Amino acid sequence: MEGVAMKLPSFKSLSPNAISIGHRSFSRVRRSSSLSVCSAASSSATISTDSESVSLGHRVRNDFRILHQEVNGSKLVYLDSAATSQKPAAVLDALQNYYEFYNSNVHRGIHYLSAKATDEFELARKKVARFINASDSREIVFTRNATEAINLVAYSWGLSNLKPGDEVILTVAEHHSCIVPWQIVSQKTGAVLKFVTLNEDEVPDIEKLREMISPKTKLVAVHHVSNVLASSLPIEEIVVWAHNVGAKVLVDACQSVPHMVVDVQKLNADFLVASSHKMCGPTGIGFLYGKSDLLHSMPPFLGGGEMISDVFLDHSTYAEPPSRFEAGTPAIGEAIALGAAVDYLSGIGMPKIHEYEVELGKYLYEKLSSLPDVRIYGPRPSESVHRGALCSFNVEGLHPTDLATFLDQQHGVAIRSGHHCAQPLHRYLGVNASARASLYFYNTKEDVDSFVVALADTVSFFNSFK
Repeated sequence: MEGVAMKLPSFKSLSPNAISIGHRSFSRVRRSSSLSVCSAASSSATISTDSESVSLGHRVRNDFRILHQEVNGSKLVYLDSAATSQKPAAVLDALQNYYEFYNSNVHRGIHYLSAKATDEFELARKKVARFINASDSREIVFTRNATEAINLVAYSWGLSNLKPGDEVILTVAEHHSCIVPWQIVSQKTGAVLKFVTLNEDEVPDIEKLREMISPKTKLVAVHHVSNVLASSLPIEEIVVWAHNVGAKVLVDACQSVPHMVVDVQKLNADFLVASSHKMCGPTGIGFLYGKSDLLHSMPPFLGGGEMISDVFLDHSTYAEPPSRFEAGTPAIGEAIALGAAVDYLSGIGMPKIHEYEVELGKYLYEKLSSLPDVRIYGPRPSESVHRGALCSFNVEGLHPTDLATFLDQQHGVAIRSGHHCAQPLHRYLGVNASARASLYFYNTKEDVDSFVVALADTVSFFNSFK
């Protein structure tokens, strides 16, 4: 497209005290520290029988101030929640309140601020445990993100338990975070990585996975919902097959925990990881769920303060989990804000969020597939196949990054382009990259409509040069 002049990004000017939204201006007001998602006066997430005709996306939208802005002269349409979600006011308040009113280190001080910070930090751990139905909050280890959580398992459990010839089973659809750590560990231990390919519906072939599991299998590490294909795996069945041969199961739940009910006791997986920033929480924190007996059997991942029991000059003894795996000062404010995100999601109800997203995701698929020359990856939605609320796609003859750039600069539509940290999957699909539109419960059908109209205009623009 040589010679095509693209409009440079621009943002509507914001004063320090107000943000422009359409033709209205809202003053920036200090929110009360007691702001609650269930407060009818302050949160549109409150569900009432009088508003049943209004979609969930419309009801919660006022909780997400970032969505009410113009980008490049157009209303922002944010369709990149699979990369990171936006944060409601209650979460921002929780983070700000920590730093304003009780900022202190945890577990180490006896003064009021330290005790308050410790109580709120550990309360957040309990909230996460309840959210995924862990049997004990000590089965929740706070990490920087899901990537670190997987690395923790790989280096602590993997290096201690894998031997030459042992097999680790993954799928070609895994995120790089669930491939690279096991490549490193396999190189150190001599373990063998085996990959399950896709079936004709572009879903990891479950029958091949079942056949691949053998007495040599020591670990099955798979996603719950694919961040590219939008498909889901039958984790409960996979766990049964793996446990029958004595293997462990690690579940990458980054694209499921934010969108549906996830019950770790029902799934019976040995490990499960998720990231705060994809579930309305802040960046810089995630968590590992691990069965208590496994965590107790694992050596430390990092050494330093907080993870010790006693330190001598020639050796050290280690704390019990989860402290054993939380060396150094943790992300205290972020953990507390993650707890607020859990409260927010629970206040709406995960079944309600999932039901709404299934409907909205199907609407996105139908509208996007109605455009000519669009190739959507993953299974078609049906009565028995409920896709995640995202679509990865390509338009024939056009590069996904060109599409994403034009959509942003000319229409204010934010989507993702690239390999989505899934290069092996894209190579398997025969492409280098794809575009991805991903939804969350704060999106609406109007967002989808705006995106599809903008995409049609984008395709028309580029095709005009052919």
